[in-house]
Amino acid sequence: MAIRVIDDDQEALAVAAGLAVEFRAEAAARDADRILPRAEVDRLSASGLLGITVPAAHGGADVSARTLAEVFRRLASADPSLAQIPQSHFVYVNVLRRQGTAAQQKFFFGEVLAGRRFGNAQSERNTRHVQDIRTRLSPRADGTQLLNGEKHYCTGALFADWIPVLARAENDALQVAYVPSGAPGVTVVDDWDGMGQRTTASGTVRLVDVVVDAERIVPHHLTFEGPQLHGAVAQLLHAAIDAGITTGALAEAAAFVHAKSRPWFESVAEGYEKAVDDPLLIQRFGELDIQRRASDALLAVASDTVDAATRELTDETAAHASIAVAAAKVHAARTAVEASSALFEVAGTRAALAPLNLHRYWRDARTHTLHDPARWKVQHIGRHALSGVRPPRHGLL
Repeated sequence: MAIRVIDDDQEALAVAAGLAVEFRAEAAARDADRILPRAEVDRLSASGLLGITVPAAHGGADVSARTLAEVFRRLASADPSLAQIPQSHFVYVNVLRRQGTAAQQKFFFGEVLAGRRFGNAQSERNTRHVQDIRTRLSPRADGTQLLNGEKHYCTGALFADWIPVLARAENDALQVAYVPSGAPGVTVVDDWDGMGQRTTASGTVRLVDVVVDAERIVPHHLTFEGPQLHGAVAQLLHAAIDAGITTGALAEAAAFVHAKSRPWFESVAEGYEKAVDDPLLIQRFGELDIQRRASDALLAVASDTVDAATRELTDETAAHASIAVAAAKVHAARTAVEASSALFEVAGTRAALAPLNLHRYWRDARTHTLHDPARWKVQHIGRHALSGVRPPRHGLL
């Protein structure tokens, strides 16, 4: 498979726009029958988009956060499940940018530019909370480490060449072990059965006595010992996916009203012969579009704030970036759920017919926005606004 290397931000945006058109065509069918998008993920790799955050010194485009977020927004407007799959890929490219050694960066950035994909193995089930990581790395006499644990919600792992695994070392320090997906002891199970984001294959990864070379382990705990943008970048991509869901849902609603909706009889009595001319329907579309525009604007501001902090990283700039991203995420999440539900309100009864599968937007929005609670983001925003309290450095903000 020939892999394109994208040169700059403009090219990345153009490629994303083209892929969105391709991916949109069969998105409803893939979701309805849970057809995993293997060919589409391969197409994503071949397009070069997975390498756009590789630093220029290593041959990548090193695009801005603004561009990266817009790439995700465009892809999610076409197929939110497909857009979710590479989210962890970019997070773990970012981990290498921050904490990888020169040798690790050279190797893994080369892998990324060659079209290799990172998945993830982060979350664990039946632990006290999301940061209670019990997967363990144990040293061996030959200098390698033995990795054991079980992970869930491992989006992208089924399609991955490398699976970054969050694990604790003997001293409890948090590490990321980059493990080949086909390594002995690694089992990736396609057991995701969520009501939404059905084709992300966010299943289980089991790790039994997996041997990991020391040069494939990154000290992730160091990321949080100073100002960092790890959480801001990760959450920015989630916000972009939510914003994309809103864009896709409203576009679908408008197309349906034009093509299939009948006017309400009272609207006809008032002289409006077409559903698209109904002033109450127009009003509702206007209200929803204002919310869409607000989400997009907050996403742009958050992206620019992350870019500014990237250029000059301090405790203060990192805090501003996290707060800006949190605001974008809260608004985009709420709007995605509202707009994907309002699709039926504005399109009418026929929009609820199962074969149309228009409910995929709401199912995707409702599922994706459960990723981390917006209520805690509001708390951090409020504390910062009221008392200037900087948000915590836990990587989820």
